[in-house]
Amino acid sequence: MAKGIKRRAAPAAGKTRKPLSKPSPPKRKAVAKKRQPVAPKQPRANPFAGLKPNSANFAPLTPISFLPRTAAIHPNRVAVVHGDLRITYRELQQRVWRLASALARRGVRPGDTVSAMLPNVPAMLEVHYGVPMLGAVLNTINTRLDSATIAYILEHGEAKVLITDREYAAQVGPALARMKKPPLVIDVDDPLYTGPGERLGGIEYEDFIATGDPGFIARPVTDESSAIALNYTSGTTGNPKGVVYHHRGTFLEAVGNTMAWPLPPKPVYLWTLPMFHCNGWCFPWSVTAMGGTHICLRKVDPALIFPMIAEHGVTHMCGAPTVLNMLVSAPAEQRRRFNHIVDIQTGGSPPPAKVIKGMEELGFRVTHIYGMTELQGPSTLCVPQDGWADLPLEERAVFNARQGVRYPVVEGQMVADPRTLAPVKQDDNLKAHTDNWLACMRSRKTPNGSIETGFAHSIAVIMATRSYREGKKIYWDRTREDIVDRAPSASASA
Repeated sequence: MAKGIKRRAAPAAGKTRKPLSKPSPPKRKAVAKKRQPVAPKQPRANPFAGLKPNSANFAPLTPISFLPRTAAIHPNRVAVVHGDLRITYRELQQRVWRLASALARRGVRPGDTVSAMLPNVPAMLEVHYGVPMLGAVLNTINTRLDSATIAYILEHGEAKVLITDREYAAQVGPALARMKKPPLVIDVDDPLYTGPGERLGGIEYEDFIATGDPGFIARPVTDESSAIALNYTSGTTGNPKGVVYHHRGTFLEAVGNTMAWPLPPKPVYLWTLPMFHCNGWCFPWSVTAMGGTHICLRKVDPALIFPMIAEHGVTHMCGAPTVLNMLVSAPAEQRRRFNHIVDIQTGGSPPPAKVIKGMEELGFRVTHIYGMTELQGPSTLCVPQDGWADLPLEERAVFNARQGVRYPVVEGQMVADPRTLAPVKQDDNLKAHTDNWLACMRSRKTPNGSIETGFAHSIAVIMATRSYREGKKIYWDRTREDIVDRAPSASASA
């Protein structure tokens, strides 16, 4: 054995020798592997994304579609009553076609304005269909305005045609004389009117529509955002402000009327509300949609209203609180009893509970609403709560004077700070002054940017809070209205 090398001892009996282990290799520092970037997970493709509106699944909304439908379903049903005159839905459709055709032959084109200064007569109902069928814009003028204001509206709205009743010749005549380029004038000489007033135009309405084609094919509405009507606010300061309605908005308002009131099939509607006011709150379209009968009325007079309710079985009517006051205050010899409930909507300032109580005693059921020109009419209403019917009449009348919950077609409603449009806290002690607070409503009917900040500004209204539902008292101040004026003095709404 070589010197210096030690020999391992032999293992004990029964044990085996462990093999010599190899030296461990030096440890290497672990090198971190670079992670490959993980591609973001692609979102699942929307299988419905390619389903876009087309002629097979989309039609522009327009209220003028209600007439041909009702005329097709109920052609022989009486659509209009005016004195002894009865007009069926088939005849109404033909008269509207004739009107549209005659206007087209006189050069009325899409976008032209046709003005009407009429009482609630058949012609006023017909222009709500015949004018927009051409793509033209209907401008109904307040019959209480003076000649200077009428002239301003006709010029500002660029009226191409004016259809006017002989009763208003004393106002319209001087207005036309003020104009540099007066419109074509068509006179309505209603047999039921026997008062003063001369014809101002070269043709009478009945003779005019007789020149039209009863089979006229209406121009289809291709854009529901196109204008259907031009209305003007009352203009408490300065000139009236223009408000443009479009087809979609008036369709929704008309449908909203039937949902909110509600307006049932085959109503008998008495026209105590002027059709010039927000296009009659869109009821010229709502009543027709439900296959109802329009009872025309030239003048709001209890001596006429009570007999017409009894004779025609009137089921629905609308009017300002002054109309309710007239009916409640009517002398006994003018009143007529009727054996059914008549629903009546009233808007604006709430009528006193005493008036609502008096109306119920006469056989009317009052619904209080609130709206304005910028929102095509009613936008909030009083919805009776469960339990109100069991209350004494005097107490129930107080609650029925409220009108704070939104229409089904109104997207939102709030009482807001006019400087920031931040909502005001809703509590039992809310006192909203129009000088400090504004009630703001954003409507599905209103296109973006049509009114400043997308809201319609109005006076304070009661909200649908716990206080409303429980009937707790909330105070509000109706000292004034704030109307938004946008250049060129025309706010679009719908």
